[in-house]
Amino acid sequence: MKADDNSHYLIYRVLGISNEEGILIDEYQNTGRFLYKYAGSFLEEAASMCLFFANSKGGKVLVKNTQGTKPKTFEIDFLNGNDAVEIKWRDATTDGDHITKEHTRVKVIQSYGYKPIRVMFYYPQREQAIKIQETLKTIYSGVGGEYYSGDDAWAYLLKVSGYNLKQILTEIAERRDREDNNDK
Repeated sequence: MKADDNSHYLIYRVLGISNEEGILIDEYQNTGRFLYKYAGSFLEEAASMCLFFANSKGGKVLVKNTQGTKPKTFEIDFLNGNDAVEIKWRDATTDGDHITKEHTRVKVIQSYGYKPIRVMFYYPQREQAIKIQETLKTIYSGVGGEYYSGDDAWAYLLKVSGYNLKQILTEIAERRDREDNNDK
């Protein structure tokens, strides 16, 4: 980042933000983007592993888009028998294209004879993102699918896989907290 072009700091300065503060803003923004991406990937992979350990015949599957040309394929995060499970750690997307893509995705999965199931562990906080999730919940319900979020998502994973991933992660986090406190 030290070699980055920082000419945009001009705008920061116009807004009353010093170069030092601008550096911190950029560092925290990049750190946040990195952490957000990999925290989500970590949780989604951990949930997939729980499903895999419960059903080693299941797994990721690509299906061709039978409803349009974009995207060409949709990925099912975990095909568990006839259940096409989409795993999300959280989804805060708020644009109309996202709704259209998700609606198409559900229809495509249904066209293959699979039951679309959405499992999202953390519900978004912003009003518009919440409305989109409510729309998606209606779409899933409308095609005979299932939609789980928050505590219901954790409970679904436990019911289907037999693994209490939330408890496992809580124990790991608490152990790390104890280790960090012992290091001080």
